[in-house]
Amino acid sequence: MVMTPHKPVVGIVGLGTVGRALLDMLRDTGHEVIGVDSDPAALARLNGRPTADGFAPVHLTAEIDRLSRADLVIEAVSEDEAVKIEVLHRLHTLCADGTPVVTTTSSLPLPRLAVASGRPADTMGLRFLIPPGPQGPVEALRTPMTSPDTAVAVDELVARLGLKPVTVNSRCAADATALVYAYLNRAMSLYERGEADRDDIDTAMRMGCGLPFGPLELLDRIGLDTALSVLTGLWVSTGDDSFAPAPVLTRLVRQGSLGRKTGHGFYAYDAGRSAVPHRPAGLPAAPADVRRVGVVGSGTMARGIAEVTAVAGLPTVLVARDADKASQAVARIGESLVRSIRRGRITPQAKAAALDLLVGADNVGALGDCDLVIEAVAEDIDVKRALFARLGAVCEPGALLATTTSSLSVAACAEASGRPSRVLGMHFFNPAPAMRLVELVRTDATSDEAAATAQAVCERLGRTTVHCRDRVGFIVNYLLFPYLGRALNLLDRYDTDIVGTDTAIERGFGHPMGPFALLDAIGLDVSLAIQGELYKAFGEPDFMPSPVLEQLVAAGWLGRKNRKGLRSQ
Repeated sequence: MVMTPHKPVVGIVGLGTVGRALLDMLRDTGHEVIGVDSDPAALARLNGRPTADGFAPVHLTAEIDRLSRADLVIEAVSEDEAVKIEVLHRLHTLCADGTPVVTTTSSLPLPRLAVASGRPADTMGLRFLIPPGPQGPVEALRTPMTSPDTAVAVDELVARLGLKPVTVNSRCAADATALVYAYLNRAMSLYERGEADRDDIDTAMRMGCGLPFGPLELLDRIGLDTALSVLTGLWVSTGDDSFAPAPVLTRLVRQGSLGRKTGHGFYAYDAGRSAVPHRPAGLPAAPADVRRVGVVGSGTMARGIAEVTAVAGLPTVLVARDADKASQAVARIGESLVRSIRRGRITPQAKAAALDLLVGADNVGALGDCDLVIEAVAEDIDVKRALFARLGAVCEPGALLATTTSSLSVAACAEASGRPSRVLGMHFFNPAPAMRLVELVRTDATSDEAAATAQAVCERLGRTTVHCRDRVGFIVNYLLFPYLGRALNLLDRYDTDIVGTDTAIERGFGHPMGPFALLDAIGLDVSLAIQGELYKAFGEPDFMPSPVLEQLVAAGWLGRKNRKGLRSQ
């Protein structure tokens, strides 16, 4: 007879975001669990949950003494040193010698907690920067006093739960936490001001930056009470008003809306803790028919947009400064389409069809019969205004004019055109053939029909749109560049670890790139220019152009594109 290995009885104290997530994972992997919380509401939310395979019971109680029979106990109470010490000491009093007790602190010093607990040999830590989940990252922390048996027991538990062990320098983890929480706080403020709605903010950051969660969804997953505690602690310890909790956060916590664990936060959740689906609004008006598209510019963005429109079956004219640049741009689009064939994205027949629909020109007069003209020239307001004045003169009165600016005023372009009701922003992300997000930006003068037409075109192109007001930076850059600027400010400190901070962001929070690698990918010169425009518009310290960035760009360090950057060398 084959014996099934014994799975330890695991106790959890504190059934908030982290404790509840761990309880679910333990239940689903067949562990008997004893869950303890002094809050009757926390226990009520968990009562009646099914057990894995019908044989691993979950006991919910307010009595901490019930943990005396546990083989391992996880402490997941609030991030308050005095509270954690009291609970850890109580657990070591209750449990037999040698019983591992694990704290989930994310910011308090583990050695101090271990010593104060009374049994440092039996004490370890599990650090989660985001709430635990299958294949999610976790760092198992031990002190020089941790016994080998305790370390083995905790490592085995991590493996059984399917968590991914990572190693993150503690100082880098603290820096990463501060960077991410300042960004989350800014996202809440943007939402509270009504400048973009919840779904658009989250979609923009997920798709524009490749993040696993949008900021408001991540806050719900973390737990709004936990987020409030972390932000308050950062604000008190640093005096930095960027951490002063957004009023909407305080308000939600006071009314008991704590995120997924209570079924309501920024989103509403069903019994399975899935967000209740959002029904997107319909088009604001009937869209006009777009049969021919013009693109002005010959750089990377202009070529990418022209490629996307031609592949979608729209006749497209690309206008460059001269005939040579127009011819070169069309040729490079052809090369890009060849690469798409190799990657299996399109067929040779689709490439041929797209090139048949694409023509190059060297005069804006060629745009006279276009229903939509998309400007993608230099990010200079004087250049753009001059171009829009010409477009207003040569294009049909009903033609829709769009700017791809990422950091300038759409209204300024619209005013120069002489037809502000027919102008809006269509901010494609680079590279346009691969990135599926478009920020649609209305001014106060943009008509409903113009907005509906732009959205319908984006849908035909297979793009996802988010809507925002005409403000410098829109959604993505407005939230992204303060985060990048704060990362650059870390370089003023002698002990900043560029690679370590990137690693902490990537492993701890699941970002595809840390801030320094991302700056290199964007381009240090481009980043500096966007910082400058944002600072001119808002004047906030978080937007101030970084002296380090200015010096790097002046020395010719541009990032990945010339292999000279913060991480690219």
